[in-house]
Amino acid sequence: MQKIIDLLGDKAENLLHHKCAVAKDTLCLPGPDHLDRIWLQSDRSNRVLGSLASLYNTGNLARTGYISILPVDQGIEHTAGASFSPNPMYFDPENIIKLAIEAGCSAVASTLGVLGMTARKYAHRIPYVVKINHNELLTYPNKYDQLLFASVEQAWNMGAAAVGATIYFGSEESGRQIVEISQAFERAHELGMATILWCYLRNNAFSTQNADYHLAADLTGQANHLGVTIEADIIKQKLPENNGGFTALKFGKSAPQMYESLCTNHPIDLTRYQLLNCYSGRVGLINSGGAAGKNDLAEAVYTAVINKRAGGSGLILGRKAFQKPFADGVELIHAVQSVYLSQEITIA
Repeated sequence: MQKIIDLLGDKAENLLHHKCAVAKDTLCLPGPDHLDRIWLQSDRSNRVLGSLASLYNTGNLARTGYISILPVDQGIEHTAGASFSPNPMYFDPENIIKLAIEAGCSAVASTLGVLGMTARKYAHRIPYVVKINHNELLTYPNKYDQLLFASVEQAWNMGAAAVGATIYFGSEESGRQIVEISQAFERAHELGMATILWCYLRNNAFSTQNADYHLAADLTGQANHLGVTIEADIIKQKLPENNGGFTALKFGKSAPQMYESLCTNHPIDLTRYQLLNCYSGRVGLINSGGAAGKNDLAEAVYTAVINKRAGGSGLILGRKAFQKPFADGVELIHAVQSVYLSQEITIA
């Protein structure tokens, strides 16, 4: 705990003692009984429940209600050279799986190719999450559109526990993506797999001279709400950095209570508003770890504390871990997991 406090530095007091605007007893929060308490009431089949259980019962966070996922799809999303040059060992897909296992992750999420190349050796040892769509960067000029690279059946055939997908909410292509991924998630549930949705925003109009609202709590919260509507079992969202996107951009619909009684500018409150839009926490919210930088360990612990205290279900962290030497990547993931294992870090 002292190491966590030291990493938080002058932010520790503000983060560890904050009380949220939305009371925790109004939410469905993570816990060892999460599947029995939440999902047994749903329309998910026994096979889907088994797949969810494999995620929640694997790795260092097993049976806590929290999950820690290693995502490595950046070879397509950010080009393989840019992603793996800092640590070329990860051009080899097997090393991605080894990192997830050594770090005690709940699952590893990657492309059809990465997971397919290693499935016979590892799919029974750690839950696989096949990311079925991607944004490729080889088209010139670059375009931003999530395209299907894999089918749900291919994920099922390799023994995956879940499929993952991204929707660029707010983009011109979002309508097609919503239909595609809704249909894909329906098929995944039919086959007994769980579903994870990357609920990202993409629209140049969301960036203004005053602020970038791609990470606004109100806009990302609504993206989460659309994600749970198409029956994502877990929502992946970036950590919010501001609020008031609807009012600043003068579009959509909003209510004063969104900004006055349900949220403040505190990062834990902003994240709790994201969680509120995940059916009050019935669907788990995992925040992304973000790009690698100079203070990755401190930044990762900072994000984990915010997510946990807001009522989230864990972190999905990739570049901060795999762009480092193997042992350092393992240490960073363990540091994040220690936040969720700490009984001293409570729900705000």
